[in-house]
Amino acid sequence: MDTSKPSAQQKDIIELLGVSPSIDIDEEIARRTAFLVDAMTQAARYSLILGISGGVDSLTAGFLAKKAAVQARAKGHPAKFIAVRLPYGRQRDEADAQQSLKIIGPDAVVTVDIKPASDAMLAALAVEALNKTTDSDKDFILGNIKARQRMIAQYGIAGDAKGLVIGTDHAAEALTGFFTKYGDGGCDILPLSGLTKRQVRALARRFGAPDTLVNKIPTADLETLAPMKPDEDALGLTYSDIDDFLEGKQIDERIAMLIRKRFQETEHKRNTPVAPDLKQRFHRANTA
Repeated sequence: MDTSKPSAQQKDIIELLGVSPSIDIDEEIARRTAFLVDAMTQAARYSLILGISGGVDSLTAGFLAKKAAVQARAKGHPAKFIAVRLPYGRQRDEADAQQSLKIIGPDAVVTVDIKPASDAMLAALAVEALNKTTDSDKDFILGNIKARQRMIAQYGIAGDAKGLVIGTDHAAEALTGFFTKYGDGGCDILPLSGLTKRQVRALARRFGAPDTLVNKIPTADLETLAPMKPDEDALGLTYSDIDDFLEGKQIDERIAMLIRKRFQETEHKRNTPVAPDLKQRFHRANTA
């Protein structure tokens, strides 16, 4: 196997995403729980809102959110964790989502079917804007609409409950840009930030999650024409390789090159909207 030492760019990416090759699981749980408590109290918010999909990422974030709500209440800050089910019609792995809810034990559960709103938006676009789009392209567009409708629903709930919306993005997803811009990438707080996928699984395992959920094959499940498509098939990369890259390990240079390429191509998804450099404009005005 062609391997090489971590490149300078790899080291820069690891530092940028705040990844530690090894973690103290209990310390991470305590630190990330305290982060959620502080975020609520400082923003004068009284709830944490999180969509539960049945995957290990939302499961782990849910454990942290529940723990944070309990700690906040113990400190005299009224708080609750609201878990949200956001199926597109009937979800194929609904049993996993329900099992996640059962073992997390949120303070409240809200269910919103996003299918009517998502289908209506696609139909409205199709009237004039999607005339030359293939069925496959339309399915991709619908997938992103689903992700954004889910955030619309969560922010609607957060507005009513004076809450903060939790995102489930972690370092492996941030590195690859494997999220929908202004969909699951749009949120208030990211308690899993900086963790690799295997570290997320380690936290879930420490919380007592069953192996069936901890090691479940990850899927965004956004494509109607390819339901339950594994993330790794969509990425063309394995989470093991991505995690090894993030942990500074030696990996096949061909794989490392693919990861670096994907990181560069998805840079816009990790940044705030691009704007002109106002400092330059003000400098020109003051020196004219």
